[in-house]
Amino acid sequence: MGKTVRDHLVDTLEELGQDELKRFKAKLNAFPVKEGYSNIPRGRLEKADVLDVCDKLISYYREEYAVEVTVKLLTDINERDLADRLCKATGTGSRGEGQQPVPSVGATGKEVSPEGHFVDRYRVQLIERTTQVEPILDLLHGNVLDDEQYQIIRSGITSQEKMRKLYLLMPSWNKACKDQFYDALKAKNKFLIEDLEGN
Repeated sequence: MGKTVRDHLVDTLEELGQDELKRFKAKLNAFPVKEGYSNIPRGRLEKADVLDVCDKLISYYREEYAVEVTVKLLTDINERDLADRLCKATGTGSRGEGQQPVPSVGATGKEVSPEGHFVDRYRVQLIERTTQVEPILDLLHGNVLDDEQYQIIRSGITSQEKMRKLYLLMPSWNKACKDQFYDALKAKNKFLIEDLEGN
């Protein structure tokens, strides 16, 4: 069993078809990474094969976070089995949050997901696909966002930039704040939320 984390990453990504690998790389470039890390530039990913992608994952994110990022992105592109397998193979996953391991059977869909709240799970898609951010901010203003935060987020030029600024505040939110954000998204982006929930 002398496999390294890189070996497990290679084994996992080699299971992806051409199109899935392309989607994985596209998401990897736009992934909202933790503080202290930076995104892998698109130019370095475009022609990268599986081995290159794994090398870059480890050089940019070190082993543990590279696995975390890979699991998150595999889940985002609906490759949950591969994500589960990678968690098991590397012994990582959601243990950092002191939660139970992912139920290996597809449970009932009613399980509390190890990735947490809806707005955390679909962070990437919500940043990419939310087109009207102001109406959402208006609903959060006064309850979740104070004046200063509201103005800072509105100063973003593109919708994606505004959503990223909003997500930067999220580590300090409790569940009630996230629930309000979800309700605001549902009120203003009903079809997007239904599409994501139908995944």
